[in-house]
Amino acid sequence: MPQDTANKSLCKHTHDAQTFLVTSTKGMAYIHGTATKMTVCFENTQHPLIIDIGAYCFIVARNFLDNHFPNWETHLLSTKAKSFKSSSGKMTSIGTIIKDIIIPHRKGKIRLNPKFLVLDASIQGLLLGTNYQRMYGMNIYNSKNRHIAIGTNKEKKFSLDIYQMSSQDPPEKLLNEFAEGQFSTALTSKQKLSLLKMLRKNGPAFSIGAEPLGKINVHDKELYMDVERPYPPMLRRPPYPESLETRKKIERHINELLDMDVIRKIKHNEIVIITTPVLITWHDGKSRLFEDLKALNNCTKS
Repeated sequence: MPQDTANKSLCKHTHDAQTFLVTSTKGMAYIHGTATKMTVCFENTQHPLIIDIGAYCFIVARNFLDNHFPNWETHLLSTKAKSFKSSSGKMTSIGTIIKDIIIPHRKGKIRLNPKFLVLDASIQGLLLGTNYQRMYGMNIYNSKNRHIAIGTNKEKKFSLDIYQMSSQDPPEKLLNEFAEGQFSTALTSKQKLSLLKMLRKNGPAFSIGAEPLGKINVHDKELYMDVERPYPPMLRRPPYPESLETRKKIERHINELLDMDVIRKIKHNEIVIITTPVLITWHDGKSRLFEDLKALNNCTKS
C-alpha cells in the first residue's frame, strides 16, 4: 500500500492504529539463525539454492563443483578480483563459470543462465546474490509460508523452505567425542557417523549438563537376574506390606491426597495427553509420596 510521504501529519493521531499480531514464526529467518533456501536442478540433480541478500553475485564453492561438476575447470573463466571479504574472513577467487540452473515448478520450469563466481571456501550448495535478484526481478513474499516470484508473473510463486542452520562438525571431532563408545562392527563408516550425529543432537536425553552420554548419576545400575532358588531377598519381599494396619495407613494417605486434589485416578476409558505418575511407598514407618524413581532412590539408598 503506497504512503503519502508528503503529508506531515502521518504520525499524528496514532491512538487508532491497528495492532498487527503475528503468531506464526515461519518466514522470520532473521531472528532464528536460519537461511532461506529453495531447490534447484544443477547438472540434473537437486541442490539447495540459498537466497542471500549479503552477497552481490552468484557464488559456488570449489568443493561443490568437485563433487557435482567434475570437469568444471575446463569451463573456468578469469576474473579481475582475486579475493573477497566476508564476515568469516577473506575468500580467494578462482574464477567464474557460466552454467544453467533449473528452478522447477508444477506450472512450468524456469531456466537461468547465470555466471558463478568460484570461491575457495566452505559453502554448502549454491548462493544467489542481489545482482541476479534485481536482474531477474525476484521478489520474496512473507505470509504463512515464504515464496519467491520471478519476473512479471506474480501468480507463479516458488516455495521457499526455511532450514535451521547447524554447524558441520568434522567426523574426527565426533569420533574423538565418542572415543569410549563401543559400536557394532556391522556398521559402515557412514552409518556410524550418522548414529554419532543422532546421539549428539539428542544428547539431553542421555546426559545432564556437562556429564558425558550415559553417565548420569543414580542411573548406572548393575543387575543380576537369576531364576534359580534361593531367590534374592528383594524378590522374596511381598509386593505390599504384610501388616494389615500398614496397608490401611497407605490407603488412608492415598484417600487424603485424592481429597486434596494432589493426585487423581485415571479411568480406564479416559484419554489424557500427559500424565505424571507418582510413587506412594512405605518407608521408615511412614507413607511417603515420590514424584520419580530418582527421588525414591535418594530417600531409600541409606
